[in-house]
Amino acid sequence: MNISSLINEQLALANLKQERFREILNRLLAYGVILRDEDRTEQLLYDDARRVENLLEDYLDIAGFRLHHDSTNQFYRLYVAGAIVDGLSEDVYEAAPALRARVSPDFVAMALALRFLYQNKLNAGEIEADGEVSVGFEEIAATMQTQLKRPLPSSMGDKMALLAELKRHRLLRYTAEFSITNEDALLAIRPTILGIVSNDALSAALDADGVVEAEVTAQEGNE
Repeated sequence: MNISSLINEQLALANLKQERFREILNRLLAYGVILRDEDRTEQLLYDDARRVENLLEDYLDIAGFRLHHDSTNQFYRLYVAGAIVDGLSEDVYEAAPALRARVSPDFVAMALALRFLYQNKLNAGEIEADGEVSVGFEEIAATMQTQLKRPLPSSMGDKMALLAELKRHRLLRYTAEFSITNEDALLAIRPTILGIVSNDALSAALDADGVVEAEVTAQEGNE
């Protein structure tokens, strides 16, 4: 029996079509994450992924990927071989740097700032029931300046583009009406930030005087 037959056999037991299984895989490989509360599409993908979780893990493991399911916060995150993730055991596969997401230093710096803020709020017990943490944009900007010694992009457009990139990676959530100029507007840091920026990476960045490496631990995603 070939691999396709084995997969189809397992899909039949779960009453899931091959086309749907392919959709789940494509979403994970393209975005690196399936987050149930993102929208209706990802809610359904997440629910279907749970039905074939073991099959997904085995299939992706063959290719050297690691699939992590955070059932508390209801998301799946795909990690490349060798990724170091807090709370997960050391990967048995060697690192594959070519598969890591290629992101800008500004993205990395803000992700580090979000991780710093999330940890502080978590330690203080200031966390929502869904695991998110609410912060203002100025709080993020101040953290980047004081803790990482890095300024934000200068133009309003570049700032919003950076926020949009973090949102695409499911690290931030904000409404369509959000505006940087509104001091009362809040952004939500999602618990997915914990799997992207490790404690070691954060500590190293805080000691590096603004020098950051343009690398994250997640699978590269494309919008």
